[in-house]
Amino acid sequence: MARFTSLHEAFTRTDRRRLARALSPRSSGHIYRRMAAVLAIADGERLEDVARRLRVTRRAVYRWVTRYLARRDPRDLVDKARSGRPRHRGPSTPQLRRLLATDPRTLGYQNATWTAPLLAAHCARHGHGAVDARTIRRRLHELGYRWTRPRYRYAHRAAHLSQKKGLSAVA
Repeated sequence: MARFTSLHEAFTRTDRRRLARALSPRSSGHIYRRMAAVLAIADGERLEDVARRLRVTRRAVYRWVTRYLARRDPRDLVDKARSGRPRHRGPSTPQLRRLLATDPRTLGYQNATWTAPLLAAHCARHGHGAVDARTIRRRLHELGYRWTRPRYRYAHRAAHLSQKKGLSAVA
């Protein structure tokens, strides 16, 4: 690309119309922002002002402009597909259901009920991958589980307890 004293000199009237047509409120936010930035440069705004208004670096705006000017196609401002780190979802649904059906005390824990942090620690310790407690909570919610405070009950209720408390014989 040839160097211009001002970036907006590289744009033609056709480029401005093409960008204005492509600037649609239906497009995603970051694509809309890129097209708006390139259109602002095409209309003669300074690179620094556009970058400050959009709260991005000048280098980012310059890259968007050069990417557009390479082929003069607004679709070039859309992100290309790229690989990334695959999401690790932790234990599968059947594994999670099996784990919730077991008593944590049988696995060596001191808790009588499962908590999200305890489940997360157990998953990390036993090869299900490191999973955050918030992810465990979300997965449990998706499976229909609800958190309730455990209610403790006497295993053997004394027959004369109602007389001690002053309650009726029915309680």
